[in-house]
Amino acid sequence: MPIRLRLPRTLWFDRSVLAVLIAINAWLSLTLARGPGELAAIWVGNGLLAGWLLMRRTSSWPGYVLVAYLAELPSRMLAGDAPGYALAIAFVNLLEALLVAGIVRYLVPDTRDPRSWMRLGSIATSATFFACALAGLLAAGIAHALNDQPFVRAFGAWFAAHVVGMTLVATATLVAHREGWGMFVARGRTWSLASTLALLVIVAIGVFANHYSVLFLTYPPLLLVAVRHRFAGVALGVIALALVAAIATALGHGPLWSEHLDRAGRIVLLQLYVAGGCLMTIPVCLVLAERDRLAASLRDSERRYRMLADHSHDAISRVREDGQRVYVSPSATEMLGWPPEQMLGSRWDIVHPEDRDLQRQATAEALATGEPRTDIYRLRHRDGHYVWVEAVSRRIPADDGSDRAELMVTARNIDKRVAAEQALAESRRELERQSRVDALTDLPNRRQFEERLALALKRLQRHRTPIAVLCLDVDRFKSINDGYGHAVGDAVLQAFARRLCDSVRDTDLVARLGGDEFVILLEDVAPGGAETVARKVVATMAEPIDAAGNRLLASTSIGIACTDAPTDAPTLLARADAALYAAKKAGRNRYRMAAAG
Repeated sequence: MPIRLRLPRTLWFDRSVLAVLIAINAWLSLTLARGPGELAAIWVGNGLLAGWLLMRRTSSWPGYVLVAYLAELPSRMLAGDAPGYALAIAFVNLLEALLVAGIVRYLVPDTRDPRSWMRLGSIATSATFFACALAGLLAAGIAHALNDQPFVRAFGAWFAAHVVGMTLVATATLVAHREGWGMFVARGRTWSLASTLALLVIVAIGVFANHYSVLFLTYPPLLLVAVRHRFAGVALGVIALALVAAIATALGHGPLWSEHLDRAGRIVLLQLYVAGGCLMTIPVCLVLAERDRLAASLRDSERRYRMLADHSHDAISRVREDGQRVYVSPSATEMLGWPPEQMLGSRWDIVHPEDRDLQRQATAEALATGEPRTDIYRLRHRDGHYVWVEAVSRRIPADDGSDRAELMVTARNIDKRVAAEQALAESRRELERQSRVDALTDLPNRRQFEERLALALKRLQRHRTPIAVLCLDVDRFKSINDGYGHAVGDAVLQAFARRLCDSVRDTDLVARLGGDEFVILLEDVAPGGAETVARKVVATMAEPIDAAGNRLLASTSIGIACTDAPTDAPTLLARADAALYAAKKAGRNRYRMAAAG
């Protein structure tokens, strides 16, 4: 946790802190410049003000601007600037800071959002160059008019000093406001910002304590600060480096001091040295910031995914090419009773034995084709019963960044759906059966008889397989139904149906056409065989029928039509029906054979 800098939340205190910082930095920068009216090598006050404004509400800016202006004036006068020159240059400084802060606030309203930092960097850089160029033209004109400084040299000195100062100090100010003291000493860090800055300062003092040209030795610790502490490290590191270089050069020490250069030349060298540090470290920080943002986005995505996976009602698993599960969501416990850690690895034993080969093939196909697929199979619950699941398998990259592919399998419990589908299928089968079976006698009905007869006639036409049709009814059934009631009549029909079935082969068909009309279809049978069946049926019906407590005799009349030549169903049935009429006319309780057709 970063250590926050907690200051009283009052405007007067906040503005007082800003005023003190601007006054000290202005006096120090001007004193190091060594000459009234001279421009500083690095100007940090404007970056300080711009960063301060960006962390405050826009409506409060006027008060901060006034405080900054009033704080800079006495510092300039103490450093030797004339009042008129001090008033004009202080105003140009305010204009520069306001331009940068205003452009950034307008284009990037939320500077705290890490997702906008790359855009913020480009916009802030463009705004800094524009504002420093405009302010530099004004300042160079003022310096030329009031102090007789060369316009071009004054503009160059201003622009270089202010661009470097704005870039570094504004960034450092934003980071300091966000992290507080934690940016210097963070808990749990061996290398805090304070220690890395101390290392940089020690190296810089060593470099500038002699006249050897070893300025490059300061860049490695500066890069270390940048890599470890990002923009805050760069800003503070370059400022520290610039202060050491400026003080040493002003005192006549270090590689930047040369008797062959005047003060302006030394300032230019100092600015180039500091700019080199910025050019080397700021791009590194931008790249690292973008990497950190992407890493944070990835962690956030993984966290959201893990939260969804962990709290999803569906069981989510990650499966390698070899069938090893490397992740199983906690919802699997609710579905299957197994703790997630007990489902890791190769657990084909929990797949129903009848489904294992199919699932191995499905896994291989999903990995090979890359196309998502949905499968339904059974998994064994911890208590022993099997659970129907619907699993969607999708190929995904391996999480170790290799070329291997893995599967993400999302499974949901569909026991209720399967049960409903099975019940629906059973209902359909029952409806289909009922549509083909007589409800009273459980015999095939007219529809099924007509289908079987049509098939038998096709076989007859193709293979000359003889068939016979026997049409039957119960003699005087209307008298039984009217005399004893429908319940007794139904019992008679049921008993009659059972006796018909007992009189034929298993391959023969007995059907009820309606009322007391029945029919028998015999295939691959000679006329003599059909007569044998008819005699057997007539004999069977000689036995009394127990019908609802009544013992009744119910005989039958039968008409037989046989053929071994192609014919059609209406013709064959008409012949059998005519034979039935002849049997009734002859006295009932007998059969008659239709004439050969």
